[in-house]
Amino acid sequence: MATMLDVSRHAGVSKATVSRVLNGTGQVKESTRQKVFTAMQALDYRPNLLARSLANRTSNSVGLVVSTFDGFYFGSLLRRASRQAESHNKQLIVTDGHDTPEREQKAVQMLADRQCDAIILYTRYMDEPAILSLIDATEMPLVIINRNVTQARDRAIFFEQETAAFQAVEYLITQGHRDIACITLPVHTPTGTSRVAGYRKALEKYGIPWQPAKVKYGDYTLTRGYDACRELLEEGVTFSALFACNDDTALGAAKALRQAGLRIPQDVSLFGFDDAPGATWLEPGLSTVYLPIEDMIATAIDQAVRLANSEPVAPDPTLYRHADSARVRRRRPVFSTSGLMMRFRASPALTALQWSDDGGSAAPVHCQTVLPAGAGGCCNSMT
Repeated sequence: MATMLDVSRHAGVSKATVSRVLNGTGQVKESTRQKVFTAMQALDYRPNLLARSLANRTSNSVGLVVSTFDGFYFGSLLRRASRQAESHNKQLIVTDGHDTPEREQKAVQMLADRQCDAIILYTRYMDEPAILSLIDATEMPLVIINRNVTQARDRAIFFEQETAAFQAVEYLITQGHRDIACITLPVHTPTGTSRVAGYRKALEKYGIPWQPAKVKYGDYTLTRGYDACRELLEEGVTFSALFACNDDTALGAAKALRQAGLRIPQDVSLFGFDDAPGATWLEPGLSTVYLPIEDMIATAIDQAVRLANSEPVAPDPTLYRHADSARVRRRRPVFSTSGLMMRFRASPALTALQWSDDGGSAAPVHCQTVLPAGAGGCCNSMT
């Protein structure tokens, strides 16, 4: 394997000159630079990128920490992150936070040790004091996605979780549903807390009592969605609609409902959150809130690169409102309530609006897993 010394001898220049060419530092004539490149090509020389990063304290890379590699949601995020990093001529280095705040912090430190130019942290579990401490302890720019960091506002990319959940449940209520059960995300996480708070506030607005028996505490998985829904059924809880705080949970619940002999949406209306790709595979397709995670990660990478390059950035956090998401992918069937994008598929009882290809007038399409209360049955037991 060729070395830098071999390149210098082949090009007839000093080793220091080869180093300056590789690092883009110092004054080097263009003719000399070309000699070095020609020698590198002839010898098939490959620079030691790790050694260069240690010497220059830069790696031309962006680090990304995600909570887990599981599920469609993070698959979509990672695909977009990779493309966005490439658009900046950056390598993307990804690691897993293993769904614990301690491992998330260790993952950030590992990426910092690799001299990433900037790091993006998607955290489910860290609170704001821990995030601020981590920002202060990290030498390179650290951008936070999925959290509103009020004391580091230029580092935050987040979505209005509570408002979106509120409006999803409000939509069910406007269809006549008053017996609305809920399967939550982990309530010790900020996202889980926000979504169940939106559910509760929608009930309060319309004078519907909060009933703990109608709420099952879940996680992010199909399995827990299935188990939680079975618990509701076996306990004899009455509900005509079910709000699941993410799509995987909703898909698991759908299986439990089918096994109990209940039809969606004729017997139970079902609503999810995230617009995960798997939502389209439920029959009928799952009604859900669209969360623009791909746009959010692209914005986070753009912001991180600007910070790494010492370029000016907006002093305020980047907030993805439900109104913002309504302007994305307009040609897909959606129902918009005050700008909240919701997907509806396959139920004949309701109609939504679909944007025409030319951006003109809207045409009716069929909705999904929501029926007005009373249009079908009401779930109150295992069958």
